[in-house]
Amino acid sequence: MWNDTKVVDVHGHISRPPQVRAFAAGLMSNRTPAKMNISDEVAEPAFARHIADMDDRLIDFQLVGPRPVDQWSWMPMFLQKSWSRATNDHIAQSVRLHPDRFAGMAQLPQDATAADTVHMLEELEYCVNELGFVGAYLNPDPDGKRTAPGVHEAYWYPFYEKCVELGVQILVHPCPSEDPRLQVVPANYQINNVVEEYIASMLYMYGDVFDRYPDLKVCICHCGGALQRFIPTDFQHSGPDKDFSRNLFYDSNALAPRFLELAIQQRGVSQMCFGTEVPGSGRAVRPETGRPGDDLVRTIDGLTSINNDDKQAIFHDNPVKVFSKVGKLIGE
Repeated sequence: MWNDTKVVDVHGHISRPPQVRAFAAGLMSNRTPAKMNISDEVAEPAFARHIADMDDRLIDFQLVGPRPVDQWSWMPMFLQKSWSRATNDHIAQSVRLHPDRFAGMAQLPQDATAADTVHMLEELEYCVNELGFVGAYLNPDPDGKRTAPGVHEAYWYPFYEKCVELGVQILVHPCPSEDPRLQVVPANYQINNVVEEYIASMLYMYGDVFDRYPDLKVCICHCGGALQRFIPTDFQHSGPDKDFSRNLFYDSNALAPRFLELAIQQRGVSQMCFGTEVPGSGRAVRPETGRPGDDLVRTIDGLTSINNDDKQAIFHDNPVKVFSKVGKLIGE
């Protein structure tokens, strides 16, 4: 809670007991689709730890989705469909047990070699119509080799059309890269979070997706991956002179305060949704505060360059505006 306002976090990943990864290992080893059955009693300790981390960071409500490092979209499609269904059912389990804390975001099977994204739609409809999810993750680089069409291309149109039809929104979050040069870099899955998010942001700006789908809303994680080094009027380099205020948004998951402050300045308060990835890769302690790096409510609250109205917009108003089904879930 911030100033008696519910803090809504658009960027969370499901917490799981070890039995979930054991299921995934068996799925890949046996190469046979299967249904995962994790009891509430087994799953609840992981959910309780997750909620304890949220409470510690002053987060009231979180959109919880798949763990991108574990989406494994390089798996054959017949296994990927089974793994996506297992992940989504586990996300739905967390929502069912804690509807006052979580809403679901879907993991979808993605095939970079397919003719289009029609293969993603059955799972999306299941997640929205049967599980009540409020949106879906989009990995712009499904095979990690940058072979998929850009997010502005016709390949993605069936997915965009279905999201508009269902009234749900998209969170752009890459998965690990298969670039062999990165093997020497620890936690190199983070590199696609910069590269692919920045590329996606630019392709949405220079493409015509939002002309075709004016009701589509897309939120790109980690402040869009990278920031602009050009002045805003340099339309050749920093984005065209167009209004994206209804369609293109970013989350606040940047842990360096100066980077985050500049991201809010460049993207605009109106385009920023609160996001933390808690519990995730931001646990390292800030020496100056003794608090975890992902303690972003307190970090943003401490920024002097934005006022309380701006903070209210980031923490609550913008997430509820962008993810249109959330307001009802939190009693608004």
